[in-house]
Amino acid sequence: MKTTATIMMLAAALGASAASITSPSGKLQLTVDVDAVGTPVYSLDFNGKPLVEPSTLGLVAEETDFSRGFSIVGVDTVTVDRSWEPVWGEYSTIRDYFRELAVHLKADKPEREMTIRFRVFDDGLGFRYELPAQNGSNYLTLRDEVTKFDFAGNHKMWVIPGDYDTDEYVWSETTFTELPAALENYGRHSEAQRTGGTTVQTPMLLKTDDTTPVYVNIHEAALVGYPVMLLDTDTADYSFKAHPVPDRLGVAAYLHLPFDTPWRTLIVSDDARDILSSQLILNLNEPTKIEDTSWIKPMKFAGVWWEMFTGKIKTWAYSDDVLAKPGITDYSKLESNGHHPANTANVMRYIDFAADNGIDGVLVEGWNEGWEDWASYRKNRQFLFDKAYPDFDVDSLHRYAESRGVKLIMHHETSANAADYALQLDRAFRFMKDNGYDAVKTGYVGAIIPRSEHHGSQWMVDHVNSVAERAADYQIMVDSHEAPRPTGLIRTYPNWLAQESARGGEFESFGGNPPSHTAILPFTRLKGGPMDYTPGLFETRMSYYNEGNDSQAGTTLARQLALYLTMPSPMQMVCDLPENYARFPDAFEFIKVVPVEWSDSRYIEAEPARYITVARKDKNSDDWYLGAITGEEPRKAEVKLDFLTPGQKYEATVYEDAPDAHWKTNPQAYKIYSVPVTSKSKLKLNLAAGGGAAVRIAPVVK
Repeated sequence: MKTTATIMMLAAALGASAASITSPSGKLQLTVDVDAVGTPVYSLDFNGKPLVEPSTLGLVAEETDFSRGFSIVGVDTVTVDRSWEPVWGEYSTIRDYFRELAVHLKADKPEREMTIRFRVFDDGLGFRYELPAQNGSNYLTLRDEVTKFDFAGNHKMWVIPGDYDTDEYVWSETTFTELPAALENYGRHSEAQRTGGTTVQTPMLLKTDDTTPVYVNIHEAALVGYPVMLLDTDTADYSFKAHPVPDRLGVAAYLHLPFDTPWRTLIVSDDARDILSSQLILNLNEPTKIEDTSWIKPMKFAGVWWEMFTGKIKTWAYSDDVLAKPGITDYSKLESNGHHPANTANVMRYIDFAADNGIDGVLVEGWNEGWEDWASYRKNRQFLFDKAYPDFDVDSLHRYAESRGVKLIMHHETSANAADYALQLDRAFRFMKDNGYDAVKTGYVGAIIPRSEHHGSQWMVDHVNSVAERAADYQIMVDSHEAPRPTGLIRTYPNWLAQESARGGEFESFGGNPPSHTAILPFTRLKGGPMDYTPGLFETRMSYYNEGNDSQAGTTLARQLALYLTMPSPMQMVCDLPENYARFPDAFEFIKVVPVEWSDSRYIEAEPARYITVARKDKNSDDWYLGAITGEEPRKAEVKLDFLTPGQKYEATVYEDAPDAHWKTNPQAYKIYSVPVTSKSKLKLNLAAGGGAAVRIAPVVK
């Protein structure tokens, strides 16, 4: 446990050189100094109370140490107040308002220079290390960071294990002292177990145990040329230390100076709604590098996808013969196994479904050669991204989709052979453009090749960033799966529409996600950027699809509609089978009309893992849409509609849980009704356990 004496000793070591700055409104106050051994130290107060106690800063490389021996040789401050317009997102305009403190540091024996740049917003803090060219070697082998986040109490937190290779976990609600036991529940698969049991991922959320609690999201922004940051947790000292993901040689990063690290970020508020609405991470990223963004088109899409997860005999592979006879390489001589959904006739069926219902695109998984090799991945592990299976007619599907006004979405599963994908990338993108594809879903399932790398290592971060950048050259939009979790680079590369990088909706088919899962993701994972969660599941009993699967999705049908609002993304899937939407055509109407681009968003009520209610205005009309979800407990949501235009009459069409709905026992019970409303109205919404409600509010035309 952290003692008062320890805090006083560290504070006493700080000298008169301390620099201080406040956020524009004065809510946050930052203080920076160096301690007795020359280690940079910062602290952060919120509303006059300590939030982050004196915490160390610095980097450790094999060649030299950038964590001690420093003196402050200069300080620069500036106030910036500007706005910018995102290509897509939750708002049409984003304000970027902060005060900046640049602390210039110098050390001798050996001579070193470093600047730590802090930006203090009213809703949080970002800081990064800037290493100029040094008087000596400018090649560094980074081993560690000493960046810490020291807190005062045994606060509540929502975390997942700090795994080097996956973040597809259910979130734990725990405290500092209970964290080791919470992480033990994940088993030996998680990297947290291999690193001592207390390493967690970012973004993570902390809620202080004060009378008036403060919420803190810890993450990073602008992750470029550097590994993913995990957090080692000191459960007795109530603190976190940055843990950059190393390669298998233990090297975190190979740096060539000058170099700026990613920003370390803290989003801070005593109102949970502010965590959801914060644009701090986007503001810390560079403006778009794409000069002409007119080709970037947010979309809803259906796809040949869900039937492979739920179907008893559906497979991604065209034939299983290759497994029995691995010498066979000519797929044209093989016959279909009869269970391959990515065939011409079935894809045409999805194209018709999309065209008939105003859905923009169709994703097809399993269309290309290589899936059999993946099943025997120890032999090969290579997909070909310009070679279709014999039962997938690229030319006819291109023509048919174009005739029906639907875009086909390419799927590039790499089986984590990222090195091979990089070699094929230009050929794959040319093939896409030649055949009318302008969006791709990438995947990296498995152990990364090169073998020395992890999903969160520097090499892999550089790889996925380069894919997005190269895709922009071809005017291709990207939805990446199993990639390092996002850090706001969607601002710089707005063609990077979405990522998975968390436990998504596919897990409903093998075990299910608890109702709290999608009520915590917006506070954590989504702060880095939109998620391809794949909402729209109407049939939540997996035994419906497969008699041997007793999984139950942790959601009601009405909640699935609300997810299009509470988990916003410019690339939203319509995930279920067309025949299931045909069973509930009145509820499906909401999915058909809900937009994916917004001009304004209002977070009305929120509490992590408990409930979220948000209203959003359509970017292309005067319609508003409202989504409300709850966790394990049922609740009544009362929503003031004061965000509507005064004097204007509207009609609200409500899709909500029926009185007897329950995510487990009666998930498909819902009701739909319409009521007249104005800006003075209140809506009372019924949310079942694991349930939700979705509302369309349209102006009444006189």
